[in-house]
Amino acid sequence: MRFFYTSAIYLYYWVISIASLFNPKAKAWKEGRKGWANRLKKQLKNINNPVIIHCASLGEYEQGRILIEKIKKEDPTRAVVLTFFSPSGYEVRKNDPIADLVTYIPLDTPKQMKLFLEILSPKLVIFVKYEYWYNLMHQLAKRKIPFYYISAIYRPEQPFFKWYGFWFVKHLRKCSHFFVQDQQSKQLLLSLNISQISVTGDTRFDRVYQIAESGALLPYIEQFKSTYRLMVGGSTWPQDEQILYTWFKNYRDNYKLVIAPHEVNSERIEAIATLMNEFKVVRFTKLQETDLENAEVLIIDTIGQLNKIYRYADFAFIGGAFGTGLHNILEAAVFGVPLFFGPKYHKFKEARDLIALQGATSISDTESFLEQFQFLDQDPEEYKKRNRICSAYVTASKGAADQIYQSIFEGSESVS
Repeated sequence: MRFFYTSAIYLYYWVISIASLFNPKAKAWKEGRKGWANRLKKQLKNINNPVIIHCASLGEYEQGRILIEKIKKEDPTRAVVLTFFSPSGYEVRKNDPIADLVTYIPLDTPKQMKLFLEILSPKLVIFVKYEYWYNLMHQLAKRKIPFYYISAIYRPEQPFFKWYGFWFVKHLRKCSHFFVQDQQSKQLLLSLNISQISVTGDTRFDRVYQIAESGALLPYIEQFKSTYRLMVGGSTWPQDEQILYTWFKNYRDNYKLVIAPHEVNSERIEAIATLMNEFKVVRFTKLQETDLENAEVLIIDTIGQLNKIYRYADFAFIGGAFGTGLHNILEAAVFGVPLFFGPKYHKFKEARDLIALQGATSISDTESFLEQFQFLDQDPEEYKKRNRICSAYVTASKGAADQIYQSIFEGSESVS
């Protein structure tokens, strides 16, 4: 089975190589891994036996960041190497001082993973939420290097729980400990005869609570919002933006609109500006060129602002749930912002929870959004109720990072 898996990894590499001829993201993925071993050796000065924390991309980084900060706070001498699979994570965080070194994880072949571990000689490896690199897992177990999954979540439809999943499960059983988000995940792992499990929740709660507590202010948002109410479209895609466009035509007299798209390349930004061209539009990177207070739509054409912008939101429309899946809703919920999003949210526990608690609303199309928004906009008591539900949910759910740190570095799983 390993032969077929490794063959699939090589096939993936060649598909990416072909795509890199015309796709910038694929090109960055391939170019970033060229000469990785020699580059890594040069970067490893004064870094010995690090903790490796692996994130697929930026979303997982936000889950892992709070644990990295905890590690460095408790023991500043402990080296941390942060690895990424995706260019969208690596390119944004490659110079992040939070870790001693930031690098791509190499292609998951036996040869490359052997070399990767020989060069780094890690004390332990932590995978954030998911990404199962089976050759790496095999090499870690072979070398008796502990590895962990944190903020993990499992669903019955995953390959592990199918009749053909035995080979994948064999690798899961080599994991030192799973720190999962919910009881369902624990029960699913138990059904595979995996018992090294703790239900600790999701470290994203700790991260968004930390952001809220920081009290970071954004004067440009205060100026833009002025005396209006504010709708924030976070991590949006074209279908989300089309709905927000129709909504704003009806509510521009009382509201302003911030759109922070999931992708901030020039094509996407131009498309949003064109869609909104009947309104007074300003882009974040051109704030100095605009009468901000009289602008109606603010497009955030950079990364790193959204989680602080939610502080000023009266409502949030979170993108992705008409396509591949819902993006981060906790960044808005921590500020007590009532939430709207599309129908594809069922893979996300926090979305299911907040819908059950009536702090969030899933909409199916423009008409249902307009109907649900109007109801909430015209009922101040219901609005306040949802505000309290969202903020209380986040507050009650934090604490995962401390539990995970204590278990791995101080408790029965302790690594000195």
